[in-house]
Amino acid sequence: MTSIQPARTGAGDSSRHGGIGVVLGHGFTGSPHSIRGWADYLSAQGFAVALPLLPGHGTRWQDLARTGWLQWYGAYERAWDELAGEHAAVFAAGLSMGGTLALRLASRRPVAGVAVVNPALSIADPAARYAGLLRYAIRSVKAIGNDIKRPGVEEQAYPRTPVAAVHQLRRLIADTAASLPAVTAPTLVFRSAVDHVVPDSSVELIRHRIGSDQMEVVPLPDSFHVATLDNDAETIFARTAGFMAAHGLDRGAAAERTGDDRA
Repeated sequence: MTSIQPARTGAGDSSRHGGIGVVLGHGFTGSPHSIRGWADYLSAQGFAVALPLLPGHGTRWQDLARTGWLQWYGAYERAWDELAGEHAAVFAAGLSMGGTLALRLASRRPVAGVAVVNPALSIADPAARYAGLLRYAIRSVKAIGNDIKRPGVEEQAYPRTPVAAVHQLRRLIADTAASLPAVTAPTLVFRSAVDHVVPDSSVELIRHRIGSDQMEVVPLPDSFHVATLDNDAETIFARTAGFMAAHGLDRGAAAERTGDDRA
């Protein structure tokens, strides 16, 4: 796989949602390719979009084995901080592990809202719980990518999954799960009807622990795990744009009122 550099896909049309930004995070062993269509759609709607390539991704699976979850989160957080310095309202969003990163960031930053697709707060493979021990004996296992119902679509994920990185993913999940009560921003969760990577317990955990009183779960009846490349992708794109427009404009108006009061 060729390396994909971190990039902002577009600053957006300043006449439409110009003050609203969003950071999109990709999934574990994947790359921005899996969410490029999502990013392009939001950019075309006038939102500023940041699409960081997470450390260890987009090159070789061996590189991922040498990175830690704080590096992944750090790259995502820096992308959000950069946008927040330029826009009144910035959202956190992502697919799978990218959704995990978005939820963790929302517990630590004043995000305008959270939009996540099949967020990873648990792992379907029961062997993952032993990754901390198995990493000393097994370097990699079979790939988890390309869980897509739509024929002929490729996620461009790694061909192998490094066990050491699975251990790091589990550490990220544990930390994020503990942080959920601090997530108080409006939250939109998309959930596929069939997901061979992340079980339903992930969404149930969010539902029961999140601190937000504005959480909606949107079902995706015709998609597997990588739903941003699947049959329900347009639903994700359109619903996210509407969610961001509504809550982003609210945040922007509040910021303007605060500025007027200070003046």
